[in-house]
Amino acid sequence: MTTVEQPVDVLLSDGTTVQLRQIRPDDAPAIVAMHARFSERTRYLRYFSPYPRIPERDLQRFVNVDHRDREAFVVLAGGRIVAVGRYERLGPGSPEAEVAFVVEDAYQGRGIGSVLLEHLADAARRFGIGHFVAEVLPANGAMLRVFSDFGYQVQRQFADGVVHLSFPIAPTEATLEVQRGREHRTEARSIARLLAPRGIAVYGASATGQGVGAAVLGHLRDGGFTGAIVPVHPTASTVAGLPAYPSAADAGLDIDLAVVAVAPEAVTEVVADAAKAGAHGLVVISAGFAEAGPEGAAAQRALVRAAHLAGMRVVGPNCLGVANTDGAVRLNATLAPVLPAPGRVGIFSQSGAFGVALLAEASRRGLGLSSFVSAGNRADVSGNDLLQYWQDDPRTDVITLYLETFGNPRKFARLARRIGRSKPVVALASLARPPGVGDAPALDAAAVSALFAQSGVIRVDTVAELLDVGVLLAHQPLPAGRRIAVVGNSSALTGLAATACAAQGLVIADGYPRDVGPRAAAAEYAAALAASAADEGVDAVVAVFAPPLPGQLADPDADFTAALPDALAAGKPVVATFLAGRVPAGVPAYPSVEEAVRALARVTTYADWLRRPPGMLPDLDRVDPAAGQAAFKVDGADPAALLRAYGIDVVESAPARTADEAVEAAGRLGWPVALKAAAPGLRHRLDLGAVRLDLADPAALRRAYAEMGPVFGPEVLVQPMVPPGVACVVEVMEDPAFGPVVGFGLGGVATELLGDRAWRAVPLTDRDAAELVDEPRAAPLLRGHRGAEPVDRAALVDLLLRVGRLADEQPRVRSLTLNPVLARPDGISVLHASVRTGAEAPRPDTGPRRL
Repeated sequence: MTTVEQPVDVLLSDGTTVQLRQIRPDDAPAIVAMHARFSERTRYLRYFSPYPRIPERDLQRFVNVDHRDREAFVVLAGGRIVAVGRYERLGPGSPEAEVAFVVEDAYQGRGIGSVLLEHLADAARRFGIGHFVAEVLPANGAMLRVFSDFGYQVQRQFADGVVHLSFPIAPTEATLEVQRGREHRTEARSIARLLAPRGIAVYGASATGQGVGAAVLGHLRDGGFTGAIVPVHPTASTVAGLPAYPSAADAGLDIDLAVVAVAPEAVTEVVADAAKAGAHGLVVISAGFAEAGPEGAAAQRALVRAAHLAGMRVVGPNCLGVANTDGAVRLNATLAPVLPAPGRVGIFSQSGAFGVALLAEASRRGLGLSSFVSAGNRADVSGNDLLQYWQDDPRTDVITLYLETFGNPRKFARLARRIGRSKPVVALASLARPPGVGDAPALDAAAVSALFAQSGVIRVDTVAELLDVGVLLAHQPLPAGRRIAVVGNSSALTGLAATACAAQGLVIADGYPRDVGPRAAAAEYAAALAASAADEGVDAVVAVFAPPLPGQLADPDADFTAALPDALAAGKPVVATFLAGRVPAGVPAYPSVEEAVRALARVTTYADWLRRPPGMLPDLDRVDPAAGQAAFKVDGADPAALLRAYGIDVVESAPARTADEAVEAAGRLGWPVALKAAAPGLRHRLDLGAVRLDLADPAALRRAYAEMGPVFGPEVLVQPMVPPGVACVVEVMEDPAFGPVVGFGLGGVATELLGDRAWRAVPLTDRDAAELVDEPRAAPLLRGHRGAEPVDRAALVDLLLRVGRLADEQPRVRSLTLNPVLARPDGISVLHASVRTGAEAPRPDTGPRRL
């Protein structure tokens, strides 16, 4: 069987891009040419002999593979093959294969070997190969490190002057950690090269000074960029007072970045010219690509393909640009004439228009900027790339994102969980549904916020709130708890603040709000603030101030804002709403009490998340993913078999279309039984009469069938009775933003109407599953409401973990519903399960690294 796969683009350890694809018979001349470029040492280490040329017989076997028992991948840079890796099964049906690869000298030490090993192992596993073996000369330390550093359990033997290696290739936590560590480093480095270029070529800047290109060129020059700026113009010798050249390479300077503002049809030529000059990345401000229709989308794909083949990454197209306020760089390659002052906040905006608003508002509020990227159409560089970069950037303490859609939601959640532990991530994310998601239901705003919170992301609703939270995080410590002191000189303002705190889930500390009165002097107000900040029963302070009426104060010119710095000395966050006076730098000031409290509540929730243990993915018994895969049929899946493969038992039920069939089924299942209408929406509707319980004999069953048939139709389900319990519902759905998510709630029409479901994205940790059980508003019914005995909470948590594991490992499952699940003090019973499936397709953020 031949498997032909699409080429993929991958990042190397230095941040450059290359293409990886399966080898083809017509690659033979390129393989010979690559072999000719090898040094004698590379040939000897790979072939154990000088091997000056490849014999024709070896060459034909090399490039002709079956993509099953024999597979080979080539790596291309600049359209030229620079590496090749292959495996060959050791005999028909053998679970072992020999693996080998070789990299051209100029590309050694850049991570190609590890990328090839990832893709070869992934391909081999699909065809039942579980072990790789390799033979390496002891002098080939680089190759030995590729195998030993990958996280595999490598066995070594030395014989006949050769090191014999053998290792299993099944993914493990160790190999996954190594792979994701490499992913992090390569993506971060690729962005670092874009934000700290030695030289920049600008394409599309007119000699007249008009147009987008000229604007960006002027902002680069006027912003004090510390590197070389090279305008590229076909005829002019100078542009904006700078020497211009017909080609960037003609300048003879180190060009790392190309800023592109030419017509879409001219971009391909620009890519080639920038590659010739040695550029590592493109910032394409030009519009007219995917946002303009199918032709533009095709042009966008061609742009990215050409750039990646040339080793470059792409920001945009249709973007605002990139900026870096580092004094050693001073990069303003954007359409914004003035950047915010240097600071500790990184800003990513998918939208150019929002990017303009973000930068302008950040400047107005004094929010210091570390770096800024507007991704536009996000054809290549995305918010995930910036998360990787900002994680280690010493100049960035707070990350803010505006996201319209998620290119790889699972990866975003994974990165946010990791990065949020060291740096807060604030996201303004659109709730609009992306196109092409079929009939998948949409989560409401509360559910989306919960999914963000699961990953430690602070989700906000507006640009103003994004910056409200950003300012607070940039200037204040995190609160140690939710106890808030409200201090002010106006009973109206302090009352508003206390009400806002309660609405946001914050707790007013004992003894507060504290109103010093409108006649209090500045010293009295300052003392009250300082005392509140020093109070051990207080975690954060909300300071409010209203201007007194004329004649109320002995000293009308007193500076009440001077009280704020003293309050900060206690090391607790302070937010302020001063309706008079200019608040000192370092104290987040808000025009209204509600805005101040809302920002504080967002940050407090993030601090709560940080204090909680991150959770773990527990080992589960009775889980067999292969049996789960076998449960899929041509026309769908066998729900019972699929769930059984993950240790979930469903109470047996039997369909019937006549009373006689129902009686026969009851005799087989065992009396007493329940009789239920077969339609999925009716199986749990006891309130409508669609469910009849405790039918102890054929006569009772026949009477129930006769009553139900005229109302609900002849098709019914017969099921043995189980002990009663609290009805619960477990769901899995494919959310367009987050991928597979698991929902939990209590059963019943009222909870369904109110949308009382808690949601978490997979994979579920033990903490995620426990929070799902406790979060619904009706959850007190599970804990023993009005004298009832609490249900087996651990059994519900275990069920959710199993459902989460299934959703994570079986991408063909589009939705799954367990309804009802009866929870009792002694365990649970799953009464019904329904599954909707789709075509098998790889999920984002799984498998070997690729862009």
